[in-house]
Amino acid sequence: MKLEKILKQKQADIVKKWFESVVDTYPPDTAKFLKKQKDMFLNPVGNTTLESLEGLFDELLKGMDHEAMMSFIDPLIRIRAIQPIFSSSQAVAFVFLLKKVIRKSLKKELSQDRFLSELLLFESKVDNLSLIAFDKYMECREKIYQLRATEEKNRIYRAFERAGLVTELPEDGPVLEKI
Repeated sequence: MKLEKILKQKQADIVKKWFESVVDTYPPDTAKFLKKQKDMFLNPVGNTTLESLEGLFDELLKGMDHEAMMSFIDPLIRIRAIQPIFSSSQAVAFVFLLKKVIRKSLKKELSQDRFLSELLLFESKVDNLSLIAFDKYMECREKIYQLRATEEKNRIYRAFERAGLVTELPEDGPVLEKI
């Protein structure tokens, strides 16, 4: 039996453990809530995280279509990019937790050397996923900084405008009078 087939058989259990590992990166009270609350409207972060992890794992088994990977990782990275509790590395480190979960879940099967090369190949896919996650994280952070800069610029402009230090030019341009 190939490693991929074993991973497919244990997919639900692996994704569940991966989800729990990812949720454990949050503060304890938050992690408890995210694990316990199943309602997607009361727990959108937990629901989005689980859906993203399910899609990512499925795509890792299928063949890593870049567009599909981006569609699954995008909502999860957006959430982690705006949360101040995570550094850049912590925001994307959840990807690597999958390696640990797989090694624990397949401990018996991996004791046989015949799966080692397949495991290394699968783990290289996980490494590639981490690069995709980091690119997406940086894209989100750049957007956040851009929004903050624009907001600050607009705030300062409105303050100057209220103080009478700036005015809008008429659409026709400035009126030049002869002296």
